[in-house]
Amino acid sequence: MRAAIGLWRWRHNPLRRTTDLVEAWVAFAALALLCLVAPLTGWAAGASAHGSLQRAVRTQQEQRVPTTARVVRPADRPAGGPSSAEAAGEERLRRSVVARWTAPDGSARTGTVTTARRQSAPGSTFPLWTDRHGRPVAPPMNADTALAHAIVAGLTAALLAGLLVETVRRLAVRRLVLTRYARLDRAWAAAGPDWGRTGTGS
Repeated sequence: MRAAIGLWRWRHNPLRRTTDLVEAWVAFAALALLCLVAPLTGWAAGASAHGSLQRAVRTQQEQRVPTTARVVRPADRPAGGPSSAEAAGEERLRRSVVARWTAPDGSARTGTVTTARRQSAPGSTFPLWTDRHGRPVAPPMNADTALAHAIVAGLTAALLAGLLVETVRRLAVRRLVLTRYARLDRAWAAAGPDWGRTGTGS
């Protein structure tokens, strides 16, 4: 709005320089791009990400099968123990166990998986996701998580588009300011030698 008001004021101002008018138009164009292009970019990026993620959700739900696993015994811990603070935090919340579960083809499988510590006692059961061959996999992404990721992608794209517009505007304004200074230096160089002399009109 300020850019539009400034552009209107500069239309017939006798002190207006060409660079002033160009700067006002640059500001007006940047405002229009921020109001139109940035939201459209965010919407397009969010819609594209949402479509891709929803396809991934459907694919994962088709290829991953829920089952129930039963703990056989605790798994052997690595000799070195947790190698980082993050691993130590994971160790406090989850535990590796040897468990038995049934594959989609009906065969019994046994392997080392991780589960919550409260479900790690021998004989405890816990939900487990496997692929079509019975191998343990991560749970499929749900639709709400996919939507949240798509929203974040859209907002990020809109923010980057707005940042790009503002960067271009600042570069253009800086160029205009340098042009003004250069013209002022040339005008001063032309008038400076006669400044204050009698009969020079100054």
